[in-house]
Amino acid sequence: MKIIRFQAPAGPEYGILEGETVYRAKGNYATGFRRGEPVGELSQLTLLCPCQVTKIVAVGRNYAAHAAEHGDEVPSQPLIFLKPPSAVIGPGEPIVCPPQSAQVEHEAELAVVIGQRARRVAAADAWRYVLGYTCANDVTARDLQRSDGQWSRAKGFDTFAPLGPWIVTELDPTDLNVVCRVNGQVTQQASTSDMVFKIPDLIEYISAAMTLEPGDVILTGTPEGVSPIRAGDQVEVELAGIGTLRNPVVSG
Repeated sequence: MKIIRFQAPAGPEYGILEGETVYRAKGNYATGFRRGEPVGELSQLTLLCPCQVTKIVAVGRNYAAHAAEHGDEVPSQPLIFLKPPSAVIGPGEPIVCPPQSAQVEHEAELAVVIGQRARRVAAADAWRYVLGYTCANDVTARDLQRSDGQWSRAKGFDTFAPLGPWIVTELDPTDLNVVCRVNGQVTQQASTSDMVFKIPDLIEYISAAMTLEPGDVILTGTPEGVSPIRAGDQVEVELAGIGTLRNPVVSG
């Protein structure tokens, strides 16, 4: 199943995408989503971020090659940080490079969308708390990340958390090809099998510290190859079995 959110006349709504046809979604995170009446063709609708987050929990240095390209060691336990909901944008919305930074970079990632409230979940039970998966770009002001000594500002600017284009359920996320392209040129390519800490372990670790709510997102880390993006660029994050998240870049 592909779950989307789209802009309707009365406000955002959830939908189910089958082929190129969108159906209104009935149900919710607790009861599950099911297909309702048809709404229209995908090309006729404006897609939004496919989930409503209360928080984004991101994982740093979860690919050894990415840690190495910055001269960092792989941590002995997951290195987590938060991105604010105000950073979220959907497919096609522009990433805004802020004037405070001279080095904004892309980070292509698999995003895990939580389906039910998760607190102190054991890794063995983690999969049943997952609704599905989508594409993410953990946009980062790399120069500010270095100068600040912590990551909140560098990772938290408005528009620095593109998500989409939809949530795919019933997908095995353990060996998916992750690709990032800037203006059509491949800059990152790896498999989710290269993650240091796997998804069940991340859910156990995070939920031991903070309750994960339905719609919350875990960003699982980025592979090597991160590079600067600038106004005028087009960034694509593609994950096998999910789709492609596309965002233009503008200056702020």
